[in-house]
Amino acid sequence: MAGHNKWSKIKRKKSVADAKRSQIFSRIIKEITVAVKEGGSGDPDFNPRLRLAVANAKGVNMPKDNVERAIKKALESGNAAYFQPTYEGYAPGGVAVFIECATDNLKRTIASIRAIFNKKGGSLSTSGSVEFLFERKGIFVIPKGDHNLEELELELIDGGAEDLDFDPDSGDITVTVDFPDFGKMQKKLDDLGIEPKSATLERIPTTTTSLGLEDAK
Repeated sequence: MAGHNKWSKIKRKKSVADAKRSQIFSRIIKEITVAVKEGGSGDPDFNPRLRLAVANAKGVNMPKDNVERAIKKALESGNAAYFQPTYEGYAPGGVAVFIECATDNLKRTIASIRAIFNKKGGSLSTSGSVEFLFERKGIFVIPKGDHNLEELELELIDGGAEDLDFDPDSGDITVTVDFPDFGKMQKKLDDLGIEPKSATLERIPTTTTSLGLEDAK
């Protein structure tokens, strides 16, 4: 029975890991779709946003075939509308939530989001109600490689870096830039010959809230 229980735990852990991996891949596929439609090209060399999406796909070990299929599907969908709505609300405990979406069906998306809020005891709010509680930042994760750390940090600061966090275990540097400097940092990394492992735009809360155990669940 002990062996059986151990195998059951392993299967459960694998199922959770697979589910998370699937969610990440779905998000990357949407990034690729939006990049192709907005950039008008399926070639990363001529579509900077697609180049970033492909880099993010590599960063999460998405198979190359998946990436190529996503690009092909986006190209074949032609002028089919793809929307990027945002929604705002509050989770239990008064935690502000800002949601960015990419969808081809607005009605289905808002219905799904409203259902999640209702199920978890939260509430959707009006546009602008919580956006001011977040700052939009660009987050790059790059390999240090053979660069001298101090010299590289100076170059990154010149490229608009607000914050730098070096992880000696992985050898990666997390670079934070203000939203308007996102393109500036991209160019700086290109000039340095550094391909980011990931490059994303994120909403960073200006303040955080401590939650009790029940609200955190």
